[in-house]
Amino acid sequence: MASICDNDIPLRLHNIDAFIASYRNSLHSLRATALEAARSQSELAEVKAKLREAEDELVKALAVKTRREAKRMALKEAIVSVKGRIEDLKTSIQKQRTKNEECATVVSHHRLVLEVSEQKSNESSEHRDEVQEAISWYNRILGFQIEGGRGVKFSFKNINVDNPNEEFFFTIRHEDDVYTLLNCKPSVKDTDELIHELNNTNGLFKFVRTMRKKFQEVVAQGRLSMTTNEHQESAFISASGPVLSISTITEDNDHQDEPTKGNAHLQKQVNRRRVKSAILSPGSASSVRQSPRLKVRK
Repeated sequence: MASICDNDIPLRLHNIDAFIASYRNSLHSLRATALEAARSQSELAEVKAKLREAEDELVKALAVKTRREAKRMALKEAIVSVKGRIEDLKTSIQKQRTKNEECATVVSHHRLVLEVSEQKSNESSEHRDEVQEAISWYNRILGFQIEGGRGVKFSFKNINVDNPNEEFFFTIRHEDDVYTLLNCKPSVKDTDELIHELNNTNGLFKFVRTMRKKFQEVVAQGRLSMTTNEHQESAFISASGPVLSISTITEDNDHQDEPTKGNAHLQKQVNRRRVKSAILSPGSASSVRQSPRLKVRK
């Protein structure tokens, strides 16, 4: 038994030495592995740090890219907006050009109208001066006057030679395109026909001239009636007593020798007495025919 144990001891010691050597190798191997693991962890930490830095750079790059993309989109939208505004401005400019052309056409037209108006105004001014001159002439020569009121009053003087200041007038009213004769002094004939013609032709100037002729006819008829009465009176006086004719002539001759001293009314009476004495005289017929004043009256 003892020999068997002695024989096993060296084997066991050998096994123990082998185990120890193996254990030492394992320790060395584990130490090398630990060191390698430590280095690997260090490198891994460095890699992680670099990875974090790379991630940060990536985030920054993405942020820059995002900002650039946003700027690009904003710029693109701004460009689109500017293009739209440019198109609107082009349209506005075109409309403004059209308006300017229209305004230029209107201004040119108004300028022509203004020139025509100025020309007409000058012509109207000249015509007005001519009308004023004509009215002044009518007022001075014919005693023609126009007055407004309820109607338009047309008055004339210088119609009756014996009384130049005697006024002849008529008043007409124009309402609703219809002329109406309001009054007329002295009265004349055919006024209804004249007013009817005036409403048909609207010839107011012709109507005024016709009315003046009517007034002249009234004066002429009055003179003719006065002359007829004087003829009848002279015939009666001649039949009743020729002495009156001689006295009338004598009286007229006496007045003819007296100066009138500028009295127009007295001169008219003297002229009437001369005519009357001529009618009462035996040569009355020839005297009447030779009197220029009576010729005018006829």
